[in-house]
Amino acid sequence: MVTSTLRVLLTLPPGIHKLEIYKVAGIKAPPLGLAWIAAILERKGHKVKIIDTPTLEMETKDWLIEVKSWHPDIVGFSMLTPAAPKGYQAAKILKEELGDDFPIFAGGVHVTPMYKEALNNNIDVVVLGEGELTTAEFINVVEKHGLNKEKLRNVKGLAFKDDSKIITTGPRPLIQNLDSLPWPARHLLPMDKYTLLGKSIRVAHVMASRGCPYGCIYCITSYFWGRRIRFRSAKSVADEIEYLVDKYKVEHIAFSDDELTINRRFVYDLIRELKERGLDIRFSCGSRVDHVNKEFLKFLYDNGCEALYFGVESASQETINKIGKRIRLEQAVKVFKWVREIGGFAMGSFILGFPWETIDDMKKTVDFAIKLKPNYAQFTVLTPYPGTPLFNYAVEHNLIEDRNWEHYTTIRPIMRGFHFTRKQLGKMLRYAYRKFYIRWEFIKDEIKAGRFKDISTIILKEIFNWIKEKIFR
Repeated sequence: MVTSTLRVLLTLPPGIHKLEIYKVAGIKAPPLGLAWIAAILERKGHKVKIIDTPTLEMETKDWLIEVKSWHPDIVGFSMLTPAAPKGYQAAKILKEELGDDFPIFAGGVHVTPMYKEALNNNIDVVVLGEGELTTAEFINVVEKHGLNKEKLRNVKGLAFKDDSKIITTGPRPLIQNLDSLPWPARHLLPMDKYTLLGKSIRVAHVMASRGCPYGCIYCITSYFWGRRIRFRSAKSVADEIEYLVDKYKVEHIAFSDDELTINRRFVYDLIRELKERGLDIRFSCGSRVDHVNKEFLKFLYDNGCEALYFGVESASQETINKIGKRIRLEQAVKVFKWVREIGGFAMGSFILGFPWETIDDMKKTVDFAIKLKPNYAQFTVLTPYPGTPLFNYAVEHNLIEDRNWEHYTTIRPIMRGFHFTRKQLGKMLRYAYRKFYIRWEFIKDEIKAGRFKDISTIILKEIFNWIKEKIFR
């Protein structure tokens, strides 16, 4: 190519806002991964555009017009598992419209383990794992040599086809100094359209760390970002938050880390940094019941924390041990009790459908959720995502009955268990939401806290569905 810099278009697949994961959950969060890659490409001098299709609710026709009008030299897709089919279809359309030799690459948690599938579906190159440095080096090769297979072999962290043979270039070491990365290129995102729990407030999503040491069998984090957790410096994160407040008038920071409170010293340092700058910012983050005590919880809630998200997952200690969660149920009981005593806000996550469970086991998990009294409870069905030990276990035991990736949303059952069917699991998910939310004690607490308006739509919908099932069953 003759240009000194490339026009790189980064995108999520069009039409995915209609998928259950977006439609039901109401997710409107920025694609931070693409924004980070865009930032490092801009640092290298390339022209970059991001199309956040689910937030913009963009269909294929409008997306294609947007892509073609920008005249990119190369297009890169980020793909979660449910978005993969639409991503492959969009890549096919681009090849038809722009020519079979138009370069298309993809990265993300789905195509990293499923790179062979991607390379057989109109993707020329897959970026494996952590993407910033690999993408920057890959784009540098494309700028100078196009999709030259010999040159691509020298870039660690890629998968591509050479004739019919699939080549992988070996893993790239993880980035140890996250402060060396530029901040995500939020100027390329529709920052005014992101929401938190469905509310249109000025929210920004920030990631302070990568990795997770626990390796739960159903979660991709440890297997994509690594088992060693890497934190940015508190100063770097505070600098970014200060910029977000000044630039976008942000009122709330939603930390995207799986577990921010694993590093208590970092949290203390970050709060101190924010206070020294006079930033009275509110935030929410993920935590674990074995990483907090009452004193630390009070510190969080006293210093801007509006919501903590705890993964409890099951009422069975045996199941907790099997899945690698490494918490104790009595820890969960203590933590939610402390939250209530302090007057804080906490959400609990619970998973239904572990292969060895019975229907009675799942009902006990629902009862345990009610006992814990989180402010909100999230119930999901166990979903075997590619790249996780659970996926290998489900394949080995022939448990997967639905291979349509679009259904891998944690809302629709796609695998059976040893003691239950998919249909029974779907009924259990509905049972869980109704039993937790349609309770006078819960409704009374929501009214008292002034939050009933936020949750009333869910409650009324579940009551209507329950009546409909009783009449038409």
